Amino acid sequence: MINGADPFEHALLAVAHDETNAFEAVVPPIVQTSLFTFESYDEMVATYRGEKVRPVYSRGLNPTVRHFEETLAALEGGEDALGFASGMAAISSTVLSFVEPGDRIVAVRHVYPDAFRLFGTLLKRMRIEVTYVDGRDEEAVAKALPGAKLFYMESPTSWVMEAHDVGALAALARRHGVISVIDNSWASPIFQRPLTLGVDLVLHSASKYLGGHSDVVAGVVAGPKALIDRLRGETLPYLGGKLSPFDAWLLIRGLRTLPIRMKAHEASALAIARRLKALPIVREVQHPGLANQLPPGLGGTSGLFSFIFEEGIDIRAFADRLKLFKLGVSWGGHESLIVPGEVVLQQKAEPNSAHAFGIDPRSVRLHVGLEGTEALWRDLEEAIASAITT
Repeated sequence: MINGADPFEHALLAVAHDETNAFEAVVPPIVQTSLFTFESYDEMVATYRGEKVRPVYSRGLNPTVRHFEETLAALEGGEDALGFASGMAAISSTVLSFVEPGDRIVAVRHVYPDAFRLFGTLLKRMRIEVTYVDGRDEEAVAKALPGAKLFYMESPTSWVMEAHDVGALAALARRHGVISVIDNSWASPIFQRPLTLGVDLVLHSASKYLGGHSDVVAGVVAGPKALIDRLRGETLPYLGGKLSPFDAWLLIRGLRTLPIRMKAHEASALAIARRLKALPIVREVQHPGLANQLPPGLGGTSGLFSFIFEEGIDIRAFADRLKLFKLGVSWGGHESLIVPGEVVLQQKAEPNSAHAFGIDPRSVRLHVGLEGTEALWRDLEEAIASAITT
């Protein structure tokens, strides 16, 4: 510990201030190279035998990428981490490391749409069955787990923001010998640390809050060294979704401001969610922070939530009238964004995907950025007023 700080505070200090950068640089330099040479034949042999660990080729190990991985592992309370070229690369590599044809996965309902499509296309062709359950119903989860190979979670879930008792669900998975995985992109390690709650592996779309600037596409998985080594040896080298040095450098930059940004997103989004809830034209606001209390292990909320309009609002007119909120997918950056549910439901997907995602056609997903609460609320108010039809 540093001056009595707990391990998490220590990790935050490590993110904010580096002591061991090359050339005493205040910002870690980018090691932008595809390969590394050896000083001798014997060193090359020792490396190939596994007797010496050192960079060989940046698809496998790169110092800048390694800096990001070690920092994220510390933030999540894990032994190790592995960076990927996208969140979906992290998801697919993790899942494919632990399942084989004929296996079964249990997943909470309303998972990220592209994860749902992965499960319904590639895994289906591999004869891997996926059982969806309501993660809030621990009895249903316990009933579904026996015989499964993997338990895939999100909390809160995509779009409808259903929050779960992650520790209780992880304990159920462990009791049945099922590997548990959770997507922690929404809360980030600032507000939720699933490994400390008993989850086996935690993954992120690092394009979101970890990067925080909408200028990088990346993913990462953290957990025990033995499980990360399995990914490193079984899927990363062959699927090829390796994080690049420059993207890792952008992520290191993003992590430095993560605690401050998350608290700002939380405060502004909660204020706007409460005001939306008070409007008669809004049927429902889907934000975990509006509940009486957050589930155990969830220490705060982020800037992403959804709400559902009553009839009497022209959603197209509402979307086009907005100025600060832009129409755009993804989230986690400075900018505020909206995605109307009826647009998402027009995307080609698996049958019954609307039911699986839980998307109401009159819903709107908001990402509340950092432009300022009052300015963002005025933008929403004016757009709603201009879109009322009755």
